[in-house]
Amino acid sequence: MTLHDLATAALRKLDAETAHGLAIKGLMAGLGPVGAADDAILATSLVGLALPNPVGLAAGFDKNAEAFAPMLRAGFGFAECGSVTPEPQVGNPRPRLFRLSEDRAVINRMGFNNEGLEIFAARLSRRGTGVVGANIGANKTTTDQALDYVKGLQRLWGLCDYFTINVSSPNTPGLRALQTKAALEDLLGRLAEARDALPMSGRVPIFLKVAPDLEAGEPEAIVETCLTFGVSGIIVSNTTVARPALASPHATQMGGLSGAPLLAPSTEMLRQFAQAAAGRLALVGVGGVASGADAYAKIRAGASAVQLYSALVFEGPGLVTRIKRDLAQRLRADGFRSVSEAVGAS
Repeated sequence: MTLHDLATAALRKLDAETAHGLAIKGLMAGLGPVGAADDAILATSLVGLALPNPVGLAAGFDKNAEAFAPMLRAGFGFAECGSVTPEPQVGNPRPRLFRLSEDRAVINRMGFNNEGLEIFAARLSRRGTGVVGANIGANKTTTDQALDYVKGLQRLWGLCDYFTINVSSPNTPGLRALQTKAALEDLLGRLAEARDALPMSGRVPIFLKVAPDLEAGEPEAIVETCLTFGVSGIIVSNTTVARPALASPHATQMGGLSGAPLLAPSTEMLRQFAQAAAGRLALVGVGGVASGADAYAKIRAGASAVQLYSALVFEGPGLVTRIKRDLAQRLRADGFRSVSEAVGAS
């Protein structure tokens, strides 16, 4: 057991949000692990972004763009910061983050707590190498949600490698309604207009992050809307409001469920998006990734890359090294020479 494993075990004795805050401070102080050089078979491309490996850090871990550099040093192929809103907001009352240890899961109802665009932008402006994305959202009290996304895009343009439009958090009232056809057309249309007025407008990918709780026909409609407005890809998926059979006493808490119980439904939703997209959009698989087998299943279902967060609560940042090692072994065992060859193989 490494020192980082021991630290992770110690943090689990604290309440979840306090532990997370201390983990961020430790990473900022240089106490995170340093990953070994990546296996060459893992090098891949995501809509023109060169990745040393396809295992990314999902949004939610580094809300305020404080720890992306140490997480890249730990071995992640890319890191997504946020969600960030134009104005700072405190989010929902605590407690709002719950470990479901018996289920290897997490429930959160954070409510887009963050320090706002200006502090976020200042930190990104000092970043070094590595692929870093910005996940943008809307303030809870805004009267124009689409305008909040436009503000995020404009303020952070040139400071990150890609954007993620988060319309799928269950913890901001009305946000998921932006996934419906008319609302999504309005949002993406306004974002496309703003993007086209910015320099290098065609060279910064924009992703849409969707919920796993979509109805029949919605993946197809979302894909076509994304194609209409020049969205580069879709991240599948955010947390779920569904509650499968869970053993933890926290199972009845309100909020979005992530972790192991989300693996199967999010991967099934990914397959639906892969079928609808038919290679016309890049897909990123998120939800329940905790092993090389999980990452490989997402890739074979159609994901060009994967992201994780909840598993770090239980395994610590050293998990990414184990996932990459196992993924490389699985690719070779099945005769693939690269990640891209395995995309959609199932």
